[in-house]
Amino acid sequence: MIWLYLTNEAFEQDVRPLIKSFFPKEELQVTHAEDEDKQEVTGWRKKICGIWGEDGFVLELYREESSDVVSQTEHKKVSFTERKRFRDEVKRAVYRLLQRETGKLLPWGTLTGVRPVKQVLEKLESGVMPEEIDRFLQEEYYVSEEKRRLSLSVAEKEKALLEKIDYKNSYSLYLGIPFCPTTCLYCSFTSYPLERFGKLTGDYVNALKREIKASASLLKHKRLATVYFGGGTPTALSAEELREVVRTVKDYFPVQTAAEWTVEAGRPDSITAEKLQMLYEEGVGRISVNPQTMNQKTLEVIGRRHTTEQIREAYRLAREVGFTNINMDLIIGLTGENAEDVKETLRQIGELSPDSVTVHTLAIKRAARLNIERDRYRDQDAVDVSAMLAASVQFAKEKGYQPYYLYRQKNMEENLENVGYAREGKEGLYNILIMEEKHSILALGAGGATKLVLSGGERIERSENVKSLKDYLERTDEMIERKKAFFEQYVGLI
Repeated sequence: MIWLYLTNEAFEQDVRPLIKSFFPKEELQVTHAEDEDKQEVTGWRKKICGIWGEDGFVLELYREESSDVVSQTEHKKVSFTERKRFRDEVKRAVYRLLQRETGKLLPWGTLTGVRPVKQVLEKLESGVMPEEIDRFLQEEYYVSEEKRRLSLSVAEKEKALLEKIDYKNSYSLYLGIPFCPTTCLYCSFTSYPLERFGKLTGDYVNALKREIKASASLLKHKRLATVYFGGGTPTALSAEELREVVRTVKDYFPVQTAAEWTVEAGRPDSITAEKLQMLYEEGVGRISVNPQTMNQKTLEVIGRRHTTEQIREAYRLAREVGFTNINMDLIIGLTGENAEDVKETLRQIGELSPDSVTVHTLAIKRAARLNIERDRYRDQDAVDVSAMLAASVQFAKEKGYQPYYLYRQKNMEENLENVGYAREGKEGLYNILIMEEKHSILALGAGGATKLVLSGGERIERSENVKSLKDYLERTDEMIERKKAFFEQYVGLI
């Protein structure tokens, strides 16, 4: 166990994820000097003390319940009133302290946020030269050379793509379908297995249609740029149910202006020729067929009740129907896999030749079964996730895919990242727009998180629908009224 002791709560949320990056398997317990219960924490392996002062700070490291300081960092040249500068100095100091202690160099340095490319893109757009950005990432955040190159490559691609659309005067529409054939071991999304909740799909479609109709005028003064059906698995609905949702969107939103319409077909065991034909005929241009792995044993362990042959068949059907923009999602770091397993998955995916491939590094969220039942899978961790990622980078290079968007999550294996690769002209615009927070997202359905980008991107406000399927069905009218009130509050700023 790692014990983090702070003089107060300031910067805890900045320091905590950085410590977890160095000690991902360790429990982290935090106490503050002002805590009412000042009982000593016992059983700790390392103790990190952060002492914040008005004109600087001190960091101290202890080992194995000893009272002797092993390492200390003192900084007295920064004022507590300069919060951002103080925070950045603290994070760099924590990094140096733990790098000395562990011998580790984190690939992303002190960057622990979801969007490491966001400020790189902002700097490029403001005219900062790549060489200066590279130096900034190295000196300010200790980012490795490999990740600096990746960040710049992604940001340059994003910049070129965004210049082709008027993102400042447009918005995207997201619709969540919270059903899946089964719930995967690692999943923490809003998802309900059909076996238990399939009888509610009709009620959900009716509720979602009501929200679509009621929300159509909220951003009528802006152009619709992209439409995205996510989940869950949208194709968990029947062909007719899915058609109802698609046609309601077409009836109430100006989809003819959208540069992209994506549907996460996702699970191969939810895909049929009828559903694909319907989506194609209704104007959907981009879909995902997501294997995650082509290792049959792994599919069974993670709770996917389909075969690798079904993956190939779903992909073949999509091509036969006429889809020319198909993405495939992969996850590296899955339970029990090694680099050779991932290379075999990549080999098989290469034979299919999708238009884009998104490589996710496993991130175990608190609500996922893999975390809740972690003792059961403790001895089945993936081996050498960095080698898996390296294999995916090499695969993308050999097959002509370029990285076009990137994001990170908490608790990612080996402190790595998720990268979207695509062939020229096959990039997912919605992925860039939501990840770099470039324009507003109107999100409908259970778990939908609407995001308004205000004042030219300087301010972001959010309004979230309830995640629970039961609550959404019972409170649809409340969600509609809440969203209307939210938009009315910011009507002059959007």
